[in-house]
Parts: sequence; structure tokens; C-alpha cells
Amino acid sequence: MDQGPTLFVGTWPRRVSVFTLTDMNLADNLARSARVFAGHPVVRLDKTVYTYADLDERSSRAAALLRERGLLPGDRVAVMLPNVPRFAVVYYGVLRAGGVVVPMNPLLKAREVAYYLADSGAGLIFAAEPQEGASEAGADCVVVDDAFDDLLAATPPDREIADRAGSDTAVILYTSGTTGRPKGAELTHANLATNVEVAGCDLFQLTSDDVIFGGLPLFHSFGQTCGLNAAVSAGACLTLVPRFSPQAALEVMARDRVTIFQGVPTMYVALLGATAAGAEPPALPALRLCVSGGAALPVEVLRGFEAGFAAPILEGYGLSETSPVASFNHPDRVRKPGSIGTPIRGVEMRVLDEKGQDVPPGEVGEIAIRGQNVMKGYWRREEETAEAIPDGWFRTGDMGRTDEEGYYFIVDRKKELIIRGGYNVYPREIEEVLYEHPAIAEAAVVGVPDETLGEEIGAAVVLRPGATATADEIREHVKSQVAAYKYPRRVWFLDALPKGPTGKVLKREIRQP
Repeated sequence: MDQGPTLFVGTWPRRVSVFTLTDMNLADNLARSARVFAGHPVVRLDKTVYTYADLDERSSRAAALLRERGLLPGDRVAVMLPNVPRFAVVYYGVLRAGGVVVPMNPLLKAREVAYYLADSGAGLIFAAEPQEGASEAGADCVVVDDAFDDLLAATPPDREIADRAGSDTAVILYTSGTTGRPKGAELTHANLATNVEVAGCDLFQLTSDDVIFGGLPLFHSFGQTCGLNAAVSAGACLTLVPRFSPQAALEVMARDRVTIFQGVPTMYVALLGATAAGAEPPALPALRLCVSGGAALPVEVLRGFEAGFAAPILEGYGLSETSPVASFNHPDRVRKPGSIGTPIRGVEMRVLDEKGQDVPPGEVGEIAIRGQNVMKGYWRREEETAEAIPDGWFRTGDMGRTDEEGYYFIVDRKKELIIRGGYNVYPREIEEVLYEHPAIAEAAVVGVPDETLGEEIGAAVVLRPGATATADEIREHVKSQVAAYKYPRRVWFLDALPKGPTGKVLKREIRQP
């Protein structure tokens, strides 16, 4: 299949702004790039390098493997891999075969894995090691290791790219507020392809000469859209870092001559901290642009980084439900530190009061978004979809304001979502685990300000009468049940949780002693 809009950026000819909802498969971008940039590196991890021809070949074999297993268009396939080149192989293999990718954090524990698989209906998961949660959910697990490479090599490639409409779901990204367990945002081929086109062309101005720093998790929308898919669309290279550390990042940036660094604020803080006081930052002559998202970037960090590393930072905003990019400080316009910029091409934003009416500049309200980037809906959750998009405008749950020039500023989160070092942590999910502890009568999980991570996970706990437990015991209990970034590092005990007249816990009144 070779139809629909050409979504290349930079040196390869493209038709800009041809956003159609027909005959579009996100995997077409890889096939097109492979024809033009066959010998050019597309992903690398240290000495492991895949060219565009390699990735096209391997993903074709992965698609053939899936079809042999009976995969039908629309079937969900989970991918639970770290930032390694094989992630791209499986990701594009699933899309080529017409499947729906369900990306999952490799740090998830068995109970979480089982939930994601059961909720999405994924009967197959590709993971770096066997997953106990897969068997609990009745799903097969394919371990992606050296033996997997041998299996691919023995499978004849199937280069057919399944016909998919732009409105068909390509990826289900799990996200959540505080009203329940994580829910899957259905992102269509058109959602993702148009977001890639705008991010790569308008914002990052990518060409095949660019090398993107790949330290953002590929299971997350930021790393997936702005890193992997944007690189593939432009014929650029994504150099991967499975586990971020400032020293490793600086070494990779220098070695691979990274031109674009993409990160969350904690990464910028760490990179600044890695440079000793008064010492010169390492020479990174190729670095031309930095991109920040996922949380608010402190203005002092932005200024310090730009001064030390001699590269501008573009700060933007988005959510899983918006593919993710919604607004950005554009490279050809005035950048305002502390602002998330203005809406990207094809996207509208508003600031609304509680009645859904626009508020004037300077006043705070909830940010709402409409455009080609907004999700199809929440997977099998019609009521939640209707609540989130009641009138065609997606309610973000984020409180913000605009200035007189139309620049947006995030003020606070309406939802109680905690963002720890760029990772979303959902309080209710952790509270459910806390309530499983036999000594706990009540518990509330809140975000605690943290200079390094932005927020740390805090748990206020009320014990049952006569029961005893230490903070360390409670931490270990939660740690054994959820991913490492989710368990509360800070635990304190109260005689009772503050409550309103209806008995609802008033989290705004909870403070760490």
C-alpha cells in the first residue's frame, strides 16, 4: 500500500497539510523512508545500528510472524520493551500487519500487566522476559531476545502493509485521572501521522541529517511521536538510551553528534547538575535544538541550560489523549520562558470556566483542545469519552491562562495526577494497593514537592485500631505490587484523614509533617 499523504519532513519532498482520514497506515512512513534512505541509520544503541533497510526488512518479518499466528486487522498486541532497536521492529511489525499497538512500561508488575492485557483484549505480548501477568490474562508472551532475532531470520518477510483508514486505531495508550484504573486512549493512524508531520516539520524542522536523542521512553507518547515516528518520517536517526543518566546522556550526545535533545525537566536538571560548578559543559557542537515537555520546566533551569549548552529549548504541552503535542513555543516566533506556547497547526485551544464559557486573557480556567490530534476516545469507555469530550472539545483537566498575545501558561492540574520525574502516577491505583495492607484503615496518596523530580509520591496513612506497621513496611508492600517509580517514598501516619461534610477526603488539606 502506498496511498494517502506523504508525511516526510526536511529533504524529502512532501505534501504539507494534506490531512486525510482515508488510506493511511502509520507504517507507510517507514516503507517510504526505506526506499529513499535505505543505508542510512534509523535507530542505534551503542554499537547496534539498524539502517532503514534493516528496520523495513525486520518489521516485514515481524508482520509475517504475526499473520502466521492469525493476527487480524484491529487485533491488539502489547509491546513491553525498553528503549532498544527491537522495540521499533515490533512496533512497525504490528502496524504493518494491521494490528493495534498497546505500549506498556517495562517496569510494570504482574498484576498491572494482567490488567492492561485483559482490558485491551490483547492476546499477545512482546516482552524482554517472560511475564507472569500474561498467563493470568490468558495471553501469549513472545520473549524478544537473541532467539527472537533467529525466529525473525527464519520467517520470510511479508512486505504488504495492511490497508487502514486514518480513523482506525493505531495505538492504545493507557492513561488515567484519579477516578479509576488506567484507561486506554485510542489514537488513530491520522492522529499520530498528522502530529508527527507537524512536530517534525513545523517545530523541529527535521531533515535526514538529524540525530535525535532517544532517552524518552518509547512506550510513552512523547518519545513515540516526537522521537521514533518523527525520526522515521524524516529519514533521521534516533540514538537510544534505555536508562537515562546525565553522564551516559552526555557521552551519547558527543559520540553520536546529537542535533536534537528531547527530554523532561528532570533530565535538564540532571544535565545541569552533572557539570561541576564553574566547569565548562562538554563540547556538543552538533546540538542545535532542545525540546522539553511532560511537566513545567523551571525558568531558571531553562536559562541555565541554554547558557551552558548553547542551544535553545522549545517548551511545549500535550497529553496522551492528544497524540501528544497540542501547543509549543515555535522556533520562528518569540519564545516565552514559563509558557507552553501557542497551539500547533491544525489544533485549537481555549480556556474555559466551569460553565464551559471562555474566560478572558489573564484569568484561570480549564484548558480545552480540539483538532486532528485529539483521540478517537477511551477504549470501550463511552461514558468517560463523552465526559472528556462533551462538545468536540477535549477537557484536559489542566488549569491555565493566556496572555494578551495568545500564549498559554499552565497554572495547576485540576486532576490529582502526580507527575514524578516525567512519569504519571495515579493516586487511586496506589491507594488500592495500600488498602490491601491488613494494618491500614485509610490512606490517601498525594504529590509532595521535590526539587529533583518535581513531585514525589507521598502516602498519608491511618492504621486500624491496635494495628502496627512501620513506614518501611508499607513502602515495601506497595513496592512489591507496582512499578518502581510508583511506590510512595514518603509515608507518614495520621489519626484521621481530613474530610468534608459528605465524607470525601480533602486531599488539599493533607500535608507531609
